[in-house]
Amino acid sequence: MITSEPIGDWSWEVTLSADGIRPARAVETAVAVWNVLARYGLASPAGKVSLSMRSVADMRDVRVRACGLSLEPEPLSPGTALSRAAAEADALEGDFVVDVRIECPGYWLKAGDKHRVEKLFAIQVQIWKSSLLVVTLETYSDAWLTTDTRDREQPEVFAENAPRLAAALEGISSQLGSAPTPGDPNRHATPTETGFVDPRIEGPAYDDSWGTFEIPARTSLLRSRLPASEDEYQEITEHPVRYFTVRRDGKTIGYVWASVGDEAAGYEPRTAAGVEAFEAGAEWLLRLRAAHGRGLSALAALAWVAQTPPRSEVGLIVEDVPHEVSSLDVLEELSGRY
Repeated sequence: MITSEPIGDWSWEVTLSADGIRPARAVETAVAVWNVLARYGLASPAGKVSLSMRSVADMRDVRVRACGLSLEPEPLSPGTALSRAAAEADALEGDFVVDVRIECPGYWLKAGDKHRVEKLFAIQVQIWKSSLLVVTLETYSDAWLTTDTRDREQPEVFAENAPRLAAALEGISSQLGSAPTPGDPNRHATPTETGFVDPRIEGPAYDDSWGTFEIPARTSLLRSRLPASEDEYQEITEHPVRYFTVRRDGKTIGYVWASVGDEAAGYEPRTAAGVEAFEAGAEWLLRLRAAHGRGLSALAALAWVAQTPPRSEVGLIVEDVPHEVSSLDVLEELSGRY
């Protein structure tokens, strides 16, 4: 399953020379870590990079902010957006906190098939007062676990993916010259220096952690993009649901649905599609609100939205007739895995 919050994380601390280091070191380190992940198919082209630089004396004083830069094939070559941002940061004098973050698309494997996730990993590199460099690696997939976050054993998926993660962690440690510090145990899993604790041995922290925590987290992310309103359908149902697939640029980004037995309707983001699934979902939910304002039943709203979708930039419905599944949980499962 793919999550919107990290399954686990690891960090490395590197103490720099007494002479200090320039901010560009953070960018160079982030790209070096990305290259290690890419070696194992855990990072692939089209990642997004953000760079910020804030004054230590006043963290509200942001001197450099560059968001959503494309990670180009040679990201540090002269003239790229990232190299220009790094040069701008390097030109400043003073004590700063430098923060670089790369969101890494990548592939997890199942029976030899590759499944792309738009944020399989995230790399964060910080420099504090030109003396301490901290690297953090986060993952958003449970492909490295013997049991997925819905408590189902997945030995084949584990065998195909866990060694890739272990090799990448070893490669990053070799690059940085220190071993990783695993992140704290969380609601999904417990990281180790080479991957994760086997939940079959110690047992999961929570039953069905994905269903228990990820669904509310996704709902919160969607709602944060919308104004408050009471003019909308119920969010949950115990009845079967019908749904349409929403695609953009040849990629599934989510599913708009309605209950067949009560007045519930909504949108399930395909988590593997990344942030665009949530950005598009906000507009599809606004269309459902408009249907509710017209007094339409949930199923009538689904048909109306299919006929009068939002802007094409947020995706298009690809079927003429909706699919039907036995429960909303089945649709949530689909949206979280593929």
